[in-house]
Amino acid sequence: MDPKLSLIYMISFFSVTIAFAFAVFLLVWVKKQKNENKKIQEVSALIKAGANTFMKKEYKVLAIFAGVAAVIIFILLPVPVWKGDIVDNISITIAFIAGTVLSAIAGKIGIIVATSANSRAAEAAQKGIKPAFLIAFRGGAVMGLAVVGFSLLGVCAVLWVVGDATILLGFSFGASSLALFAKAGGGIFTKTADISADLTGKVELGIPEDDPRNPAVIADNVGDNVGDVAGMGADLFDSNVAAMTAALVIAQTLDTSTPVNTAMVFCYAALGLISSILGIATARIGKNGNPTRALNASTYVTTGIFIVLTAFSTYFFNGFEWRIWGASTIGLLVGVIIGITTNYFTDDSKPIVRKVAKASNSGSAFTILSGISYGFISALPAMIGIAVSALAAYQLCDPLGEGYAMFGISMAAVGMLSIVGMIISNDAYGPIVDNARGLAEMGNLGEDTVRIADELDSAGNTVKAVTKGFAIGAAGLTVIALLGAYMAEVNVALKEAGKALLTGFDIMNPTVFFGVLIGAAIPAVFSAMLMLGVDKNAQRMVAEIHRQFKEIIGLKEGREGVKPDYDRCIEIATRGALKELIPAGLMAIVATLAVGFIGGVSAIGGFLLGNIVSGLLLALFMSNAGGLWDNAKKYVESGNEGGKGSEAHKAAVVGDTVGDPFKDTAGPSINTQITVVSLVASLMSTIFVAFSIF
Repeated sequence: MDPKLSLIYMISFFSVTIAFAFAVFLLVWVKKQKNENKKIQEVSALIKAGANTFMKKEYKVLAIFAGVAAVIIFILLPVPVWKGDIVDNISITIAFIAGTVLSAIAGKIGIIVATSANSRAAEAAQKGIKPAFLIAFRGGAVMGLAVVGFSLLGVCAVLWVVGDATILLGFSFGASSLALFAKAGGGIFTKTADISADLTGKVELGIPEDDPRNPAVIADNVGDNVGDVAGMGADLFDSNVAAMTAALVIAQTLDTSTPVNTAMVFCYAALGLISSILGIATARIGKNGNPTRALNASTYVTTGIFIVLTAFSTYFFNGFEWRIWGASTIGLLVGVIIGITTNYFTDDSKPIVRKVAKASNSGSAFTILSGISYGFISALPAMIGIAVSALAAYQLCDPLGEGYAMFGISMAAVGMLSIVGMIISNDAYGPIVDNARGLAEMGNLGEDTVRIADELDSAGNTVKAVTKGFAIGAAGLTVIALLGAYMAEVNVALKEAGKALLTGFDIMNPTVFFGVLIGAAIPAVFSAMLMLGVDKNAQRMVAEIHRQFKEIIGLKEGREGVKPDYDRCIEIATRGALKELIPAGLMAIVATLAVGFIGGVSAIGGFLLGNIVSGLLLALFMSNAGGLWDNAKKYVESGNEGGKGSEAHKAAVVGDTVGDPFKDTAGPSINTQITVVSLVASLMSTIFVAFSIF
């Protein structure tokens, strides 16, 4: 092995070891914090049990899918087993299984720490905002470090063992397919419970958000964990793996004499993990500090550290190109800018959220209209950012030689995702403080404690919207790089078949345009299937809540000793989510295969192009509109525009109810869907070259 690549592997494995050690330290620190309130312990135990039950059932379903997919992959990929070397088929199958297993483990670790941190953050809020913030953030950081550590470990291990980046496509597909179903299933679960609790509690009965009389309240808190912790963790695990995979596939085609470009990908990924560790370690908030500002500041610190460390490594290692460092830096800076613009549209201290809250005075129709309008406008800055970063990276690296332009784009994606450890930490903070707010209310910790928890929760909502924008932007660059990886894989197959190589995709070609139209429609249908799943499931849960309030004597009045049947609502959310999560994902995969077998490799190029553009627009629109409605509701609840119980509040709750499946089910699942179909296309490229109708 090349000495430089060996050194980079050592640095990568060392950074993973440090990340895991720091994650264990943070987990132990969180578990040592005070957790003495009996009522909070009881409710927290219910949340933990519900989350573990759902995860166990979901992973059983996904294990069946993974088993079937593994058999198909073994038979067909990278070439049919009766035509090629069986070792390659075995390698890609094992890589696929490893991708699913590591993604599942990362999600499970997130659930363990989040369900431990929520009760401790609630109790710490009695002492003030500083101790509660630190517990929630460090709890989220365990998830962030685990996800990035496992992704870098998995990619390093696969390439170290097999030496072929094509096999990495199998690992990435394993991570992506599990992320697709985990995000969709968790999203359906969490929004089923959230919508049902809001409609029956706030709108119908006028009771508080986390009132223990509401049968859906525990399911709602469970949903925060399975959707926003495990689901989002799997999503960003997938994005990080896909970005590295795309970059490594292209890097190997460029590395003719020495593996300098491969070494650069791993070096930057390892330095991104180290930067996140340093950023997490230095995160602080004052006694009366602003949690949103603290979370954003830690992101900026991590960004600065990464830029400095990668500049040093580019100077230190002979052969590392400054132009590629420039592309990586552009990707990271554009990611931060996307986060800032998303924050402008979703932060309740900014004018847009307040305009939607004001519109709520005129009724829910105006809440919906204004939210949709601003949601569409909010997609433009991020789309421009993705376009500019891709164009700038392409032009910057093009002078380096053939193939380097696409490598530049792939490194921009690696750069944007370099601080993903910090991004996940911020994201996982959100559901922890959301749970803590509910526990503070259910544990009767007093108005001051609930107010502090509300402030932490509001910051979590704002930062969650920013991290979703960041994740979608990174996915945009990643799938453009995966399009380059797809072309590289196709051209290998075309060369072996003695056919003309692909140089691009001409949209005037009717086969390509056929693919564009089909690909553009898939994200819309995929989103609709997920949101219809939430709709159907929520209707069943609302009926169950009505039944309990009607049949359990004294429940509505809050008579002492009378408790709702929380388990029944958890069961409804679980069964519905597992029923609805598979069809949407399979639809996207089957559509990709159908287009490939009908139109061949050119049609698939158009399909990916249409899927990327349509998917990014819808994902950004839905994530931002949902975050905007959520914080408009919280702005009203904090005493503005009439406060709780007012007509504006009821309208804002309706807006939030519409926004919930937008931002937490369909929106963030689309970028995973785009990644999955891109990987299916690359994996099946050899088959599509050999078999297609046109």
